[in-house]
Amino acid sequence: MTGVAPAAIALVPRMVPEAGDLKANTLAFLRNHLDMDIAFLSEIKGHQMELRAVDAPGFEHFASVGDVFELDEVYCLHILEGRLPELIRDTKDIPLCDEIAFTSQIPVRAHVSVPIWRTDKSVYGMFCILGRSPRLSLNNRDLEVVKAFAALVADDVNTTLDGEEQTIAKRNAIEDIRRTGAFDISLQPIQCLKDQSIAGYEALCRFEHVPYRPPNLWFQDAADVGLQVQLELDVIERAFGLLPDMPPDCYLSVNTSAKTLATGQIASLVPDRDGRNIIMEITEHSAIEDLDVLLMEIDRLRDMNIRIAVDDAGAGYSGLQQIIRLRPDVIKLDMSLTQNVDQDVARRSLASAMVKFAADTQAKVVAEGIETEAERQTLRRIGVELGQGYHLGRPTPARDVLNKIKSA
Repeated sequence: MTGVAPAAIALVPRMVPEAGDLKANTLAFLRNHLDMDIAFLSEIKGHQMELRAVDAPGFEHFASVGDVFELDEVYCLHILEGRLPELIRDTKDIPLCDEIAFTSQIPVRAHVSVPIWRTDKSVYGMFCILGRSPRLSLNNRDLEVVKAFAALVADDVNTTLDGEEQTIAKRNAIEDIRRTGAFDISLQPIQCLKDQSIAGYEALCRFEHVPYRPPNLWFQDAADVGLQVQLELDVIERAFGLLPDMPPDCYLSVNTSAKTLATGQIASLVPDRDGRNIIMEITEHSAIEDLDVLLMEIDRLRDMNIRIAVDDAGAGYSGLQQIIRLRPDVIKLDMSLTQNVDQDVARRSLASAMVKFAADTQAKVVAEGIETEAERQTLRRIGVELGQGYHLGRPTPARDVLNKIKSA
């Protein structure tokens, strides 16, 4: 609110309604406060202005949201370029007003209008209050109050526009990734803790964007713009493409959200409709919208010999609820349990309880995030069969892993 009188700024918190749409409430308040007839927020587009918010009870036929006016028919450009003042008590006192079509259309006799500025210092539009009768009592204090409110509205407009621009940028980036296939698959080994042989690999997506961003941020962006399912399916299809080159005794664990799994589209991507070497790992623990649909799709995948895994077991109540509802074939212990499990009795006890639960439900346990030999040995002693983590093997580009397997 730079350039606005401090006295006017001090009035704003007491004047702005506490609830409702800021633009609409502000226009209504100022129109009543100044005893005027019409108030509106306009957006300037090229040689036109479009009304974005309007308060004009009884005069809606003169000004409504969506109405478009040519700039040479209204006051905006004249005010921006200094030919008209921001506050006009009586348009009859200014000859130029008689030459503007807007003056006779309403008609306009009193007018207060200030610009709304974008954060890049360009003009967005105008914040206008006008009366069909002269208002000789209008003064500089009134103008400062309007400017103070206009600054509030400008903040609101810019927040909305910045959010829309960010959404467009996110959507364009995700669509570009999908169009160009600008991602790759890395494989992280999952070992048998007993003999350290490789039981399988988890397929992890790595995006080719510079600078690097973690995959979870890309998937969150995709979710923000409604492209989560499409991006996940692209990645799943790419991961499934690795299956023909994988050792027949190794499985491939592929991540999916519950939302994507519930669409029923994963089954169509499974090569030869045979998923005996596939584990679909449900990686998201937000509320499931339709559990019955999800369970139906899980049964469908199981009919194709695909196993189901849930991760982050032990990370919280929601994770445990998923295990009970989904009855997975594989339970992945969250790294919050495996970290320092050799030194922490509480973690060890919880991990042991999860191993017992898995045995009772005929599920296998994979411990994630193993970073030391002591952790591996401890997890093995309490009955954890499988594990993954930096100590056992880091994610490596799939082509390098598969080339190494071929040459062995």
